[in-house]
Order: sequence, then C-alpha cells, then structure tokens
Amino acid sequence: MKNKKMMVVGFISAVSITLALSTSLIAKSNAAAQSSEPSLEASRLQSLAKFTKVLSIVEQYNVDALGIDQLVDKSLQGMLSNLDAHSSFMDKKSFDSLKSQTDGEFGGLGITVGMRDNALTVIAPIEGTPADKAGIKAGDIILKINETATLSMNIDDAVGLMRGKPKTPINLTIIRKGASEPLKFHIIRDIITVESVYTRTIDNNILYIRITSFDKKVAADVKGALLKHAGKAKGVILDLRNNPGGLLDQAVDLTDLFVDEGVIVSQKGRNKSDDVSYSATKKSTICRLPLVVMVNEGSASASEIVSGAIQDLKRGVIVGATTFGKGSVQVVMPITDIEAIKLTIARYYLPSGRTIQAVGVIPDVEVDAGEVKKHENSFNIKEADLKKHLEGELEKVNGMVDVTEANATNKTIITKEQLTKDIQLKEGVGIIKALIITKGKE
Repeated sequence: MKNKKMMVVGFISAVSITLALSTSLIAKSNAAAQSSEPSLEASRLQSLAKFTKVLSIVEQYNVDALGIDQLVDKSLQGMLSNLDAHSSFMDKKSFDSLKSQTDGEFGGLGITVGMRDNALTVIAPIEGTPADKAGIKAGDIILKINETATLSMNIDDAVGLMRGKPKTPINLTIIRKGASEPLKFHIIRDIITVESVYTRTIDNNILYIRITSFDKKVAADVKGALLKHAGKAKGVILDLRNNPGGLLDQAVDLTDLFVDEGVIVSQKGRNKSDDVSYSATKKSTICRLPLVVMVNEGSASASEIVSGAIQDLKRGVIVGATTFGKGSVQVVMPITDIEAIKLTIARYYLPSGRTIQAVGVIPDVEVDAGEVKKHENSFNIKEADLKKHLEGELEKVNGMVDVTEANATNKTIITKEQLTKDIQLKEGVGIIKALIITKGKE
C-alpha cells in the first residue's frame, strides 16, 4: 500500500513537473512572440538614435559649418543614391527640373545621362540640341563638367551642373573609344524644345516615324501621323534609336496603336500593390501594316518597353543594336511642397516574362552603325561585343541620319543618298520592303 502511495505521488510529481515545464515553455514562446514587435521597434529607435548622434557630432565638429537642413539633405542624398543608380533625393531645383522635362521644354545641353559601372554616361543626345550639334554621342563618358570631376557624382548633381541660363558656356571633358586622350567640348546652353515626333516618307509608300523621347504628347502625335498617311503607307518604320525613354503611359499607348491584344508590359515590386499589368486593346489599334522598329545602345526604358513588346508579340521586326538595359520602375514621391524622392519600386517585365534590366532588347537583325560606303569619317566605329553588365555599349558612335541638317531643304522625305549614310536604317528599309511584299501575297 505504501509503495502504491509512493508510485501515485511520484506520478503526480512527474506530471506536475511536466506541466510546469510545458507551461514555462509556452509562456516563453508567447513572450517571444509578443516581444518581436517591440524588438523591431527598439531596433528602429536605436538606429535613429545612432543617426541623430552622428548628425549632432558632424554639425558640431565638421571643419565646414553646415546647417542642420544641409546635413539632412546630404544624408538623404547619400542614402537614396546608395540604393541603386536611379533612386535619388530631389531638392527644389531638381524637382522643378524633372517636371520641366516631361513638359517638353527646358534649358540645358540636350543630353540624357545615366550611370554605368559608376561612370556618368551619355545615354543619348537629343537631336538638334547644342550637345547633338557639338558632337556628343551615345556611350560617351563624361569625365568633367567644367573643372568639376564627375567621379562619385550622382545624376541629379551632374544634371544640375549642366543646366544653366541660355546662351551661357559650359565645357565637357569626354572619354570616347578610339580617342588617345579625353576630348573637350565647348557648348553653349540653350532652351531645349523637344520635337518628340516627326515623320518622313521613303519611296512614297514607307512611313518613317522618328520618336526622340516619350513626353506626354507622343502617342497622340504618332496616332495623328498614322491617320494622316492611312491609305498611302504600306509599311511603317518606327525609329527609337537614341531615345532615352520617358513616360510609361506613352510607351503603353504607343504600342497599343500597333498591337490589338496581349500584355504589353508588367511591373513587379516588393509589395503586391506595386504589381501592375498593361494590356493592349482592339479599340485603340489603328495600324496593322508591316512594322520595323529601329533601336540602338541609346534606346532605354520606354523605348525598350515598346520594342520588347513588339518583339515578344511578334508584331514587327527589331533592327539595330542591343539597347541600354534600363528596366526598373521609379516613382516620384513628394515629401514637401517643393521636394521629392525618386525611388525604385519595381522592375519591368516584357510579355514573355523576361526582364529588360541590365540585359536590354537584342534586335532580331543586328546591324552595326555606320555608312554603307566607307568614307573618311572618324565617327564610323563598329560596336564591340557586349561583355558584362553596363559595359560594351560605350564602344560605338552612331551613324544615324541627321534629319535636322540633312533635310534642311526637304523635310518630308528621306532620299537614297541619305540612306547611304545610315546603314542601320537602310537595312530596316530593305526588311520593311520584304514584309510589304510578303503581306501582299497573303
């Protein structure tokens, strides 16, 4: 009996210990779960305290006296520029500059720049602008702006230095392949009015549409050109070379003019709310003619969306050279009435699911820039093979038709003589003629 009592007591004790241990473990688990949020909050507070401490030390001891506003702005600039090459903090001057660009008129040199392997690189000069007339080319690396080196300079600071009052001079020091030493360009700033869309005809039945940038009027202007030439044109060449991009909605609307169904582009980000898909609609499609799209290393962003979508949807033939490879999505978020941040929130994906970022769009028919016949022309340089991310595209100088100058006497056509100066376009014309013949046999 005594043994039985001891066994029962022992069993009860064991159960009690087990329950106590279980209760203790559950309590600790609950406590850990409950403390996870405060722990995250505590980490945030510690980080903010560290930032405030450093800010106070710099304000007090830095050799140059800087106000707290200046220090905070510099901190924001550093934080955002270290996220990626496209994110940035915009002060009043930068914010106003960005808004003026999308309106189609601004002051400066007329070039679009980007960062390639931490080098300030010309994506493309805008046709007819001071930079274009001076001879700045896509792929040029800007080493100095006046006497200020661009090493470690962010894009917004560089743009700020290059902009200025009209008719004022600026000097750019450029690194270019084939030059034994840096090249210096003396350029006079001017008001930059962007002629985003213009048209020419080739052989009376080919409509050539040149788009220099994607501002807010592009889709409407191209639609007007297509309607104007309806019944006359048998094929269309869409020239997006040296087009650095612009507004996403214009790229989508432009593609929709030629494509009647399917996804044009989608964007995917960290948050599901940032995921968006843009599709073509039959009611917006007005052109079903054979189509060739011209691209090169100066074609970026919106240009890559248009050419990539047309390629994936089998709507046309892409001709030229591999594009720049900017496939990330930036949004501008105002933080005050006069300041904003530009932040990368997503990446673009083409209809096939492939990304543009760092890869670009590889043409169906690759053609090096230059003239059909060899001439004494130091600018006739062939493209080197692309070897790694954001490299290789620094190698080429384009041989595009300078319509601004070449068509000074006739702004409605591109002649055979002019085509001999642009082998990429000449190849495109040959392809569109073949497509017209094929379509005629269907």
